[in-house]
Amino acid sequence: MDGAMIQHKELSENSQWQQMPFAQQMANVGSEVFRAGKWRAKGRDDRAMAASERALELLDFTIHASAASQSISRLRELLRLREVLCDYFFGENQLGTTQEWLNGYFNSFSMVASRQRYST
Repeated sequence: MDGAMIQHKELSENSQWQQMPFAQQMANVGSEVFRAGKWRAKGRDDRAMAASERALELLDFTIHASAASQSISRLRELLRLREVLCDYFFGENQLGTTQEWLNGYFNSFSMVASRQRYST
């Protein structure tokens, strides 16, 4: 995010993102990943690129929040996820990631976030 334009400025300027439950943060990242995949499948590379950049920005906010909480195992997984997303969207997909796998990974967080929202 150094030097890049921040697209979710309202989340970066206050602690709103850090106050969200982890599952909700990841569900939001997943929404952008899903959008990026949808646009990529339709051949809309411009929109796919924008959505993947938003996904990485939100993931960076989550990484920052996890680093602050000193959760080393979570931080390790998030950094690996960032590597996977960069390889998939911007690299040569050397890791062999599929959109279906990404959707499944993030769907778990969406289900937990939904339960958390409606259980209070």
